[in-house]
Amino acid sequence: MSTCKTAARIAAAALITVGTVYTLASALASDTGSLPDQVRKANSRFEDVKVAMKEGYAPIPCTSGIEGGAMGVHYVNANLINDTVELDKPEAVMYEPMKDGKMKLVAVEYIATKGPANLGGQLFSFTNTPNRYGLPAFYELHVWAWKKNPKGVFADMNPDVSCEHAH
Repeated sequence: MSTCKTAARIAAAALITVGTVYTLASALASDTGSLPDQVRKANSRFEDVKVAMKEGYAPIPCTSGIEGGAMGVHYVNANLINDTVELDKPEAVMYEPMKDGKMKLVAVEYIATKGPANLGGQLFSFTNTPNRYGLPAFYELHVWAWKKNPKGVFADMNPDVSCEHAH
């Protein structure tokens, strides 16, 4: 068996093993560009917050960290929270509220109910219950694809994001 076929079978087994279902498009997308590049390309439509609202996303209050920084305002589509992760359908789209009242897209968050979960080889973080959201245990991955995060592209909080102008 060729090395490529062996690698493909191992990758397919890994996807099945993690317990999270991935679309074929997501699996194929992992072959081109970094994960943040793929996320940005697949979700650029959300730069206009009105698009997120039309697609069923609703805002929850701005989330800031106890050590400073924030995640911003999450627009969450509760219908997408399940054991399926799709690159172009993040469960939450994150915006930083700006002084002029506009919402600036900064990141997306993928949420899975089964795990361990991963996207493009990046493992999700586990959030146990009880948690501040009042949700059952889940797996989540933030991708700071639009705003640089000094803590890392997959970190939860971004010290350069603020809730100062949230309503």
